This record gives sequence, C-alpha cells and structure tokens, in this order.
Amino acid sequence: MIAITPLYAGLLALLFIALSLRVIGARRELRVSVGDGGEKLVIKRMRVQANCAEYAPMGIILLALAELQAMPVWSLHVLGLTLLGGRVLHAYGFGSTPQVIWGRVWGMYLTFAAITVLALANIALALL
Repeated sequence: MIAITPLYAGLLALLFIALSLRVIGARRELRVSVGDGGEKLVIKRMRVQANCAEYAPMGIILLALAELQAMPVWSLHVLGLTLLGGRVLHAYGFGSTPQVIWGRVWGMYLTFAAITVLALANIALALL
C-alpha cells in the first residue's frame, strides 16, 4: 500500500487544475474558443499548464515506485516536496508577466533534481 505518494499526486493535481483555470480564464477574456487564437497570453498560459503536465506525471510515477520499494518515508517526503516546490516555482516564474526568471530556473532545478534522484533510487532499489 502506498500512503505518501497520493498526498503529492493530489497537490500536483490541484496545481494542474489551477493552471488549467488560468488557461480557461485567458480564453474567455480574449474570446478564444479552440487552441490559442494566436494570443500571446493564451499561448503562455497553455505552455505553463503543459509544462506541468509534461513533468509532474513522471515524478509521481517515480515517487510511487520508490514508495512501493520501501524507500524511507522521510526521503519520500523530501523528494515529494522537492518535486512540488519545483513545479510551483516554475509555474510562478514562467507564468508571471514579466517572467520571474529565478523562479523558472529554480523550478526546473528542483524538478530535475527530484526526478533524477528518484530515477537513480528506483534503479538502486531494484538492483538490491
């Protein structure tokens, strides 16, 4: 049974919903029914949302697999928080106008760090 991953999966899902609502808001404001309508604001918000959709699932899957392999609870929380923090920082930095570059950069650093550590931990746990 897994008990830690659902917490971070749920929080990341809420972040994704918030980003999706921002896309919907921009589409309504600019009267764009389908796609981006060539509107920079819609394009930007869609990319922020898509970036979350591209990275969060891999992190969640790796976190769940590490939990199933009995990775220590404290390390699962550290990595879950790192992934969540990275996604929040990236969304804030990339989604702001003008962009908050440090948020975007540190968001990706944290995301890549969590995914990399989880990938290596899963490999190590599988081989031991």
